[in-house]
Amino acid sequence: MGRGTTGFWGHPRAFKAPGGGSAPSALPALFRLPRDFARFPRPSALPAARTRGRTRLRRCPQAPAPPCRSGWPSPPASSSPAPPPRVGICFPGVSAQSFLHCFTLASSAFNLQVATPGGKPIDFVDVNEGNARWIQDFRMKSYASPAKLESIDGARYHALLIPNCPGAVTDLANSGYLAKILQHFSTESKPICAVGQGVAALCCATNEDKSWIFQGYSLTGPSVYELVRQPNFTSLSIIVEDFVKDSGATFSASSPDAVHVVLDRHLVTGQNENSTLPAVQNLLILCNVSRK
Repeated sequence: MGRGTTGFWGHPRAFKAPGGGSAPSALPALFRLPRDFARFPRPSALPAARTRGRTRLRRCPQAPAPPCRSGWPSPPASSSPAPPPRVGICFPGVSAQSFLHCFTLASSAFNLQVATPGGKPIDFVDVNEGNARWIQDFRMKSYASPAKLESIDGARYHALLIPNCPGAVTDLANSGYLAKILQHFSTESKPICAVGQGVAALCCATNEDKSWIFQGYSLTGPSVYELVRQPNFTSLSIIVEDFVKDSGATFSASSPDAVHVVLDRHLVTGQNENSTLPAVQNLLILCNVSRK
């Protein structure tokens, strides 16, 4: 079943994480780079059937659309005359801890906007004592109401961030709307970051000749050893490692649960939830470099 999809879009000097700070400024989108950004500290579901080494994806039977498990907060309107560039984040069936890290770190440099398919509410997973209060406070904010992914214009944003989200395989891996956004970002070499199971969302982006837009790239994502531990492993429609290799890209992974991040051109990928912070830090540095 699908777990929803979420995304952040923002502007510089965005609102702070729920629990304190000012509200985000207007425009929906990815992050906007603050003018003093250069001064920020820099960090030092069905199994895929195999046929002769190739992965053949099986179509899931039609079923009622499940509740969305991710979203993008929409910042309140701002009176600022010339808003800065924006950046975005996507996540389906979102991991509460990964979302928390992505939101708090990115909001220190950007204004953020959350978006989900159909604008459905975010469905957080793995909520625990350590993040339950933060999630509760976040839900009370006005920007916790996601925008519709279908209405997002990639040309209005400068970066895209997809946290670790178990629902990505269902909600995003075959999304034509997200595919258009990724194609624009790829053509314009805009920064993209995907973490853990959120990397599956990148699988939707193909060219007219059916080739993958990230063919020839190096990236990481959840390894088979990490996925096989999940109770729903046999129902996964896409195994990221197989898809990446079969699509002409290079896949690498470290030990299960180890921190592992790969940066190739404008694409940043993190292997798992533990890789969220360093992956987002690399995205921020990449945004700073591309802005010069």
